[in-house]
Amino acid sequence: MSFDLHVHSNRSDGAFPPAEVVRRAKTVGLEGIALTDHDTLDGYEEATTAGRELGLEVLPGCEVSTSHNDGPVHMLALFVDPSHERLRSEMARLQDDRIERAQAMVARLNELGVGVSFERVAEIAGQASVGRPHIAQAMVELGIVRKTPDAFTDEWIGNKGRAYVERHSLAPLEAVALIREAGGSAVLAHPIWTVKDESLTESDIEDLAAAGLAGIEVDHPDHDENARRHYAALAKRLDLVPTGSSDWHGNEHGGMIGSETTDRARLDRLRDRAGRR
Repeated sequence: MSFDLHVHSNRSDGAFPPAEVVRRAKTVGLEGIALTDHDTLDGYEEATTAGRELGLEVLPGCEVSTSHNDGPVHMLALFVDPSHERLRSEMARLQDDRIERAQAMVARLNELGVGVSFERVAEIAGQASVGRPHIAQAMVELGIVRKTPDAFTDEWIGNKGRAYVERHSLAPLEAVALIREAGGSAVLAHPIWTVKDESLTESDIEDLAAAGLAGIEVDHPDHDENARRHYAALAKRLDLVPTGSSDWHGNEHGGMIGSETTDRARLDRLRDRAGRR
């Protein structure tokens, strides 16, 4: 049996409500999922209720925004206590910053002649925490780009884009410490992007492992076979749990739910390291 440890709902930038995410996970034969919306655990209760009804295990989690060397680094927080006060406070701070950042990026797009309105971006986000995918969707509606990934370029809102705006975020080492404090296990998400963006070096990953990083995503839709072999070897060398996750959003981002998974044995190793490594 297997688990998908990185999936998103419409509480951040996914397409479907948490209960529908659970239903789809059950349909493809998963034993469980970790709902890892960006900087929020707000969908966990709904997902857990649906999971009990359908017989699917839902693990508490979120994808924490961090930055290093002026680039984004995403950290999965698994098994955390959703009621942990300092974690909730930091997530609220990150959510508030998302709104300010989105407003600033819309303003930059307007300066570049793109008539996106923040009101429309907020409508697209709905219950979710507003983010770049919602801005990208508004750009698709205006015909500026053909599909949302096309907005994530140097021309528009990619990490070095003309309309990109930095955001408040923790340092990766701070995130690892906070996740452990909240009873969780920290897993470095899609490391291929931290290397491409020059956000983290392998020396930085070694420092994170020494500080209590529990795992690293090895099997991910954005990793080719060479990357998978490389990160599997790195995980072995640093005694990190190698995980598999789809990063499913229900739209153009990520893979298909259940396409990359983590087996029970590796999940138990992660759980054993929660809050104490």
